[in-house]
This record gives sequence, structure tokens and C-alpha cells, in this order.
Amino acid sequence: MIDDDTFDELRRPTITRPLLGLTILVVEDSLYACDAIRLMCLHSGARLRRADCLKSARRHLRVYRPSVVIVDMGLPDGNGAELIEELRCTSSAPGVILACSGDPFAEDLAYAAGADGFLAKPLTHLEAFQHAILKNMPADVRPSGPRPVDLDAVHPDPVTYREDMAYIAEILGGPVDARAIGYVTSFLRGVAIAAEDDALERAASELDKAHSQGGPTLGPMSRLAGLVQSRVQDTMAM
Repeated sequence: MIDDDTFDELRRPTITRPLLGLTILVVEDSLYACDAIRLMCLHSGARLRRADCLKSARRHLRVYRPSVVIVDMGLPDGNGAELIEELRCTSSAPGVILACSGDPFAEDLAYAAGADGFLAKPLTHLEAFQHAILKNMPADVRPSGPRPVDLDAVHPDPVTYREDMAYIAEILGGPVDARAIGYVTSFLRGVAIAAEDDALERAASELDKAHSQGGPTLGPMSRLAGLVQSRVQDTMAM
């Protein structure tokens, strides 16, 4: 295993770059959400690695040992709580394990699995991101003195949003079973809220409601697929 980050003594944190010397592994299937974290890492001085599913994360962790792992609770091949439990039980656990989700009910599950903290989506504010990590770090690797508070929101590249739509369009283009509906609606609601795409968020919520109540899903599915496809076409036009 490559210990690329317990903590790099040559890259000490500063007041303006309080995460300098850390590598963060984000386990996140949404490119839009990941780009928000990339921007926050860039401003904070941290290095970022990404895995888009549990399988990819486990493969990564066999080679590298990041100092911080941020795990999305809803992933295409399982629940992030599985990975959090695995990390908590290993002797080489990262220094900080955080969960993230747009579902408030996921927070209790994350803490039960062993997470040190929880980041509520959408991930937009730098100060909250830094605080969630720093409060769980040893005092000797935190920057000393007061830090400037940055309340500005980060704005991910809109191209990543449209790439997320293309990903979901591919799923909707194939056989869609109950598990796929649950994954698609959860994914789209979280990304749509972050992007302030109210129409898409409502359509995903309508499909989720119809599915959970055992009602007809063909109409809500068609409406959602149409909205997703229109956003993919926006990509093609760029």
C-alpha cells in the first residue's frame, strides 16, 4: 500500500489553505457533486482522488491510503455505509471518514456505520467543507490561529451536470427495474437540487412517489426521461 497521506510534513497547512498536505478520496457517482468537491479541495490545498462506486473505491484503497475519505451514501453498486463500516474495521483506517448525501435520513445510518461526520448535499460552501474535515483532524496538523470565513458558494462546471444527465439517460435507455428506479430518482433529486433545476427535481420526486406507493410509473418515467434527454441535448449543442 502506498501511504500517500498520513500527513506530508513538507506541506504544512496554512490559514488560507488549511487542508494542505492532505489527500482526499471522494467516493461519488455524480460528476457535478465531485466537481464541487474538486473546487473546494483546490481552494483548500488538498489533493483529490475519485472513485465512482464501491468496487472502484475498494480497488483504490488496496493501493493508496488517503488521509480523508468522503463517501456518498447512494452509489450504483450499493450503500456507502458498507464502505464506511469496512474502513472503520481496518487497522489502516483513514484519519477522517465522512459521509455525504442529499437524504437527511441517511445521516443516522452514516453515523451508525462509523462515520466521523456528515456532509449534507448540495455541497456548496467552502467553510462548512473545511470545518467538517478539520474538526476531526489531530490538533497538531491543523493550522493555528483564526481562519478567514469564506461564505461564497462554489459553482461546478455545468458540463459536469450534463454529463450526469447523459449517464442517467443511458440507464433509462435499458431495462429499468425497481432498484434502478430507486437509484435514478435518488441520484437525480440530489443533483437537481444542487443545480437548482426545479423541474427535474419535481419529476424525479413524482416518479419516486409513484414507485414507493405502488402506483403506475410509466407516465412519470416518460416525463423524467424526456427532461433528462433535453439536458443531454444541451450538452450536444455546446
